[in-house]
Amino acid sequence: MRYEHSIEINAPAETVWDLTLDVEGLPELTPTVTRAQRLDSGPMRVGSQARLKQPAQSERVWTVTVCDAPSHFEWTSKMGPMSFVGGHHIEATPSGCRNTLRIDLTGPGSGLFGRLIGSQIRKAIATENAGFKRVAEARISH
Repeated sequence: MRYEHSIEINAPAETVWDLTLDVEGLPELTPTVTRAQRLDSGPMRVGSQARLKQPAQSERVWTVTVCDAPSHFEWTSKMGPMSFVGGHHIEATPSGCRNTLRIDLTGPGSGLFGRLIGSQIRKAIATENAGFKRVAEARISH
């Protein structure tokens, strides 16, 4: 199952890309992440990992699978037999950029799980995208 939300941001794609890679800054960006800790050092890259705590969920480790600056970032996490793939897609536009967040659920049980919490996933990625917009636009207005 795929859940997706796009938003227009009046800031350069590079600004949104920098926010995307600042994993430890996610709790200041959005209430959908309460704690974030990088498990390695250096620039974010394929194989980098972070432990995230999100409301009403157990902590989970996310592993970067795609890091194609400044437009495409994906990471994955497991929950039992299911996999979550979080995608960030940033496209330049004449007024800034379009930020598209995706969550794909795959594996046994993902269909039922998605039907049970799909509305929460939709709300979470819309809230997260609103945080990207607020912070990115504030950064360029200074």
